[in-house]
Amino acid sequence: MNVFAYVGRATLALSTEMGRLALFLKNGMIHIVLPPYYLRLILEQMVRIGYNSLPVVGLTAFFTGGVLALQIYIGGSRFNAESIVA
Repeated sequence: MNVFAYVGRATLALSTEMGRLALFLKNGMIHIVLPPYYLRLILEQMVRIGYNSLPVVGLTAFFTGGVLALQIYIGGSRFNAESIVA
């Protein structure tokens, strides 16, 4: 196969996909600002994604803090500085 044909096909395929992506983004931006707005659905999703994920975020923060304290204790015990954990 000719090298130029291969490069040409790859370039055209890349250009085609970039054009599709650009059209998709343009349509998405247009539909963001045009009605209809579904405020109830938007608020439901905000509550589901934000407020209802607080237990997961809290649990993750708790265990991350525990591991961090353990690592600081292990590092500080080498230099007799266990008091820096708090």
